Amino acid sequence: MYDIDSLQESLNIRLKNPSLLEQALIHSSYLNEYPGAVPASNERLEFFGDAVLDFIVAEKLYRDFPALTEGEMTRIRSALVRRETLARVARNLKLGDCLYLGKGEEASGGRQKSANLSGALEAVIAAIFLDQGMAVTRKLVLRWLAKEFQEVMGRFGDIDCKSQLQELIQSKYRSSPSYRTIQDTGPDHDKLFTVEVIIGDRVLGRGTGKSKKLAETEAARNALEQFKSNFTP
Repeated sequence: MYDIDSLQESLNIRLKNPSLLEQALIHSSYLNEYPGAVPASNERLEFFGDAVLDFIVAEKLYRDFPALTEGEMTRIRSALVRRETLARVARNLKLGDCLYLGKGEEASGGRQKSANLSGALEAVIAAIFLDQGMAVTRKLVLRWLAKEFQEVMGRFGDIDCKSQLQELIQSKYRSSPSYRTIQDTGPDHDKLFTVEVIIGDRVLGRGTGKSKKLAETEAARNALEQFKSNFTP
């Protein structure tokens, strides 16, 4: 069986019942070929982990982005929890190397299949939740999804947040906000930009991102959150 201690170390987690994590890695093909070797596949954990993941993402969107509508939150959540997104996260965590697969599934490239990887990630999330509770699970999941989250918010949130802020500023001050880059750090292939959105000489919000577009989105979102908290520039 796979060295669960090594996986826990790479995930930065230590379970009280590591057999849950082991079960999260068992594909149904392995169970079919070795029915007496393991008690169950990861399918039930996958089902449960899907629900836990949905809740964590929905909660973050609701709490951290008060300007988003129900429809916007639904679209963003769908993009974050879709199979291809979860498979990328699972590849980053090298879960494919840890899967227990039947010989046929192994031979057909099962360790790289998006369905297997996304399912394993959801099962791992469930195992951690059952063993450690929501607080620990939320922290890990949001860390794993951080890059995907920023990219998805950049795709879906740019027009919505910036247009909402534009309309708000024009209605209140009969003027338009502007964006200025105040810092960029890192090498050319891995830049991090910091942008402020301003009106006149007043800073309404600030954001960071891997591109100016993403940083502007975060700055606009931050400004909207400030307005939501009765901030008056």
